[in-house]
Amino acid sequence: MSRYAELLAYPHAKSLILAALPARIAYGMIGLSIFFKVQDETGSIAWAGLALGLNSVAGSLTAGIRGSILDKFGQKWPLRIFVPGYALLIMALNITHDKSLLLIVAFVMGISAPPINLSVRPLWKSVVPDDFLRVAYAVDTAVMNFAGVIGPVLATALALSSHPGSALSTAAACMFIGGLSLGATSVSRNWIPEKKAKDHIPLWKHRPLQLLMIEGCFIGFGWGLFDIGVPAFATLEGVPHRTAWILGAMGIANVVGGLVAGLVSKRIPALVTMRRTYAFWLVATLPLAFTYPGWSMVIVGALSGLAGGALQVFYWEVMEAVRPKGSPTAMMGWLWTVEGTFMSLGAASGGFISEHLSPRACLATTSICIIIGFIILGLGSNLLAAANKVPTSAEDIAAMEENIKPAI
Repeated sequence: MSRYAELLAYPHAKSLILAALPARIAYGMIGLSIFFKVQDETGSIAWAGLALGLNSVAGSLTAGIRGSILDKFGQKWPLRIFVPGYALLIMALNITHDKSLLLIVAFVMGISAPPINLSVRPLWKSVVPDDFLRVAYAVDTAVMNFAGVIGPVLATALALSSHPGSALSTAAACMFIGGLSLGATSVSRNWIPEKKAKDHIPLWKHRPLQLLMIEGCFIGFGWGLFDIGVPAFATLEGVPHRTAWILGAMGIANVVGGLVAGLVSKRIPALVTMRRTYAFWLVATLPLAFTYPGWSMVIVGALSGLAGGALQVFYWEVMEAVRPKGSPTAMMGWLWTVEGTFMSLGAASGGFISEHLSPRACLATTSICIIIGFIILGLGSNLLAAANKVPTSAEDIAAMEENIKPAI
């Protein structure tokens, strides 16, 4: 654990973690806050689900575009525009009562969501040396997952309180404070986008990205099914409150998994660690269809979360190794566009499958999607070969020197 203490000793490391935390909590809150707001105004779960779906799809489809904006213009002015605008839209949603306007505002919010997570990840290369990137990504993953656990709990508590409007108001305040705090840090203000290589090709023609996008289609769809299958199963069995047990255990395990990943030696190549962790994730999710909303599903969810938290760290490393120069945020953005869009499709399909077939069929399809994703990465592993290389100390120094050169 001394590696984490060493990481926090670097200048700007603590500020980078703490500055973005409120905005990340806001992202954890916004989904359920929208759901409860629309459900309260319309009295319809269907309309609430539609509003949340529109917000999610709009956010996913435009993630790549927002990432490309950061790669072209840097972070200073985009964050100063996106963050206040998004906070105002949240407050506009909070005072809206018309059914159609609620859907429109939710959709526009998705399009204009500040790229907080896209902004933080590339900044770590300016804060720590390359041999600490795995530890930095582990901490960043843990913070993201922590916010993902706290946000929904906070949103639910506030939305169901005597002041339901406080859920969206708090989300707006957290986004405003966290987003502008991140933009005010010197590491974000001074971040200079990488200069693209002379032989640069459009990202959509980049073969490693194409491979990761294909894999992301199945993982996104499968995880969308899971997000609906678990609460649907628990509700049909008359134990809806157990959904919180399952997702809570999974969220905590995600945090632990990310921190454990940071302790893995950097001398083990990123692609190797990702493949091994992916295999563990696959095995952990195989029993999903045979579990019941109780201790069996809590255990499987926790094991899956443990593997998933670690997998995020190694996935980031692989992506960093294979991406074209000049695309530190755009590549992740376009991957999230694909995965998030298919996750929305999976969630929509999950409701139909759970109702007309069974929740077990929904969860079984999640496991099948993970198996397919694992096979796809195995068949295309040659495209990710750059992530198999372990840098020497001399190469680490050369990379750091290259990173601080100003773009022209």
